[in-house]
Amino acid sequence: MSAPQITLTVRHTPSALDARRGVVRLHPEVIDALGLRAWDAVHLTGARVSAALAAPADAGGTPGVVLIDDVTMSNLGVTEGSEIVVAPADVSAAKVVTVAGSRLASVSLPPHLLRLALIGKVLTVGDAVSLLPQDLQPAPGSDVPAARGQLSRAIGASWTSELLTVTATEPNGPVAIGPSTVVSWRDGARTGETPQAAPSRSGTSLVRSEQVNRTEDFIDAEIVEDEEAEEETAETVPPLADLVGAEQAARKLAEWFDLAFHRPELLAKLGTSAHLGVLLSGPEGVGKATLVRSVAQAEKVRVVSLTAPNIAVLEPNAAATRLREVIAHAVGGDGSAVLLIHDIDALLPATQPPPLATVVLEELRKALRHDKLAIVATTARSESADPRLRAADLLDRELGLPLPDGKTRTDLLRILLRDVPLETGVDFGALAERTPGFVAADLIALRRDAALRAALRQRDTDEPRISQQDLLDALATVRPISMSTSDNLATGGRTLDDVGDMTEVKQALTEAVLWPLRYPDSFARLGVNPPRGVLLYGPPGGGKTFLVRALAGTGALNVFAVKGAELMDKWVGESERAVRELFRRAAEAAPSLIFLDEIDALAPRRGQSSDSGVADRVVAALLTELDGVEPMREVVVLGATNRPELVDPALLRPGRLEKLVFVPPPDAEGREAILRSSAKNTPLASDVDLAALAATLDRYSAADCAALIREAALTAMRESLEASEVTAAHLETASRAVRPSLDPAQLASLEAYAKNRAE
Repeated sequence: MSAPQITLTVRHTPSALDARRGVVRLHPEVIDALGLRAWDAVHLTGARVSAALAAPADAGGTPGVVLIDDVTMSNLGVTEGSEIVVAPADVSAAKVVTVAGSRLASVSLPPHLLRLALIGKVLTVGDAVSLLPQDLQPAPGSDVPAARGQLSRAIGASWTSELLTVTATEPNGPVAIGPSTVVSWRDGARTGETPQAAPSRSGTSLVRSEQVNRTEDFIDAEIVEDEEAEEETAETVPPLADLVGAEQAARKLAEWFDLAFHRPELLAKLGTSAHLGVLLSGPEGVGKATLVRSVAQAEKVRVVSLTAPNIAVLEPNAAATRLREVIAHAVGGDGSAVLLIHDIDALLPATQPPPLATVVLEELRKALRHDKLAIVATTARSESADPRLRAADLLDRELGLPLPDGKTRTDLLRILLRDVPLETGVDFGALAERTPGFVAADLIALRRDAALRAALRQRDTDEPRISQQDLLDALATVRPISMSTSDNLATGGRTLDDVGDMTEVKQALTEAVLWPLRYPDSFARLGVNPPRGVLLYGPPGGGKTFLVRALAGTGALNVFAVKGAELMDKWVGESERAVRELFRRAAEAAPSLIFLDEIDALAPRRGQSSDSGVADRVVAALLTELDGVEPMREVVVLGATNRPELVDPALLRPGRLEKLVFVPPPDAEGREAILRSSAKNTPLASDVDLAALAATLDRYSAADCAALIREAALTAMRESLEASEVTAAHLETASRAVRPSLDPAQLASLEAYAKNRAE
């Protein structure tokens, strides 16, 4: 007998206690109908499949609604108002769970602390999961207060906003984290354990790991010294020829190393010193440390590595002592050395630098006075690093690594998979098109996940091979590092072909958004710049967000979705910083689409607000990002509003949101298509005539039509939870409950605005 399942409407949970906990709230009647008990696991099916813990909602609520937090919505690829299928879940005890996360989290959290944060949660491969411990219904033996304290001390105040991605589980399917689960990071490194030296042809690399904080046994800092270049294996440090996309940066860094270490007398004759300090920036996971090690290997220079976040979490005295030890270790060795400092912005932030900052800067100055020592500091956010680092006697030179474009991703895939047994027909170019925003680390994770899928598929095969489908399926679980935040918009596999009617709107969006990203050569050949932004406007519920999802799915774009009011902050400068950060992350994940919903709240007409000028400053920041000194590349901005007359006119001039697209309310044919799409998973009785019904739904928006189908299904459930179909009588009852939301006056105003723009 098949397990019971119920289709419910998604609502965002109003409870702050449930946020980011992997908990869904169901009406007690629904829990009884599914045969569940409180805190049992449930299987959730939306655009994606996930699992969560089910808890009872308020008995006075609506039975047909499921309350879900934003992280679980993202895991399912749905938004508020969507429908999902809820069913009991068979959950296994997890033996092994592998997760991916930010650099700060992966270097700061050892496995036992990571397990402590996740214990009691139900996870599925591909899910995002927060570090917030499950204290609503903690697992037996969990010490939630201790976990919170240790997480806070390990990675600072940002631990509550950290999101991890589940990349692999054993066994497959929904699993629950328990005390015996082995939890590890995606790259295989388990912070807090002594790393093993990589094998070499003539010996082993010197790896020394010491505990530097006696009161916190989970914080380790490592000094990693690479032996001479000829003692490193090609697997550990790739040759310069394999640094696809970083050739120019590698060539320049090699020139600097050559002058500083091998030709200092030439610099002396020209009246300067061999001082070398470099700030190396680039998106997280793009291969900054690999670049330094490869160039150092070619120039026969030792590398001593230091992870800045591990120093940043220590007490000032302990941190200063540790930094001196690292510098002494680098200076004390034989021959030339490079001190490689990872994520320098964590140790020396631009805003509110810690008291330790002055000491760190002085120690780095002293280190650079030594002959045969250079310092290379890496950062994924160069603007977030203390500007004093760029002083003439510190890191006076800068290099940047770009995000891989389509051609670079193709070459990277070819290199990463050249020693992997592949089935015939693997198309690297097609894979590259499906991986916008992926860096080298993401492609390595893709290779690993595809290998796991191939291994499971060919357990009894003597010569297993990875197929194109294995690689494509791995895309469902591997998310680019640049998109690990919760504001990305899931497409749910939709494309513009799934959008009924709206022919003119779809064509306008294709020309304004997809053509600049697909055919940049055509624009260059004709000597014109492509549109930078589009404004979608129309009545509420007209399907603007649905269109954006379909557009992103068609163009294989990364979408950053932001509600207008979410960027507003009462603190001076914070709103502008949020705008800059949004555009920076979009540029790193290019080709990408920035979707500013409710843009009238974000960018109202200047001079008319009473918020101490916050809105005016945000508008100025938006204008700067749209057509500032640094041009946007492969980033398109798309705003949506139902009040276009309230948007600041400066945003709507050519060069900014220059293309205005009116999304009209659906006509009878459009309403019929929406009803059929909404009811594709709903069994309808033979007496239901959707075409006739659509003709009677004047002033119904797309959202109203979808709500009508949901209400009809709930009406059938109210009659009997065993109902198997929706009849015409149910639809008639639902039509009395769901009234049209289109306001005739507002619709007339929007149509007049569209007419004026056309004229």
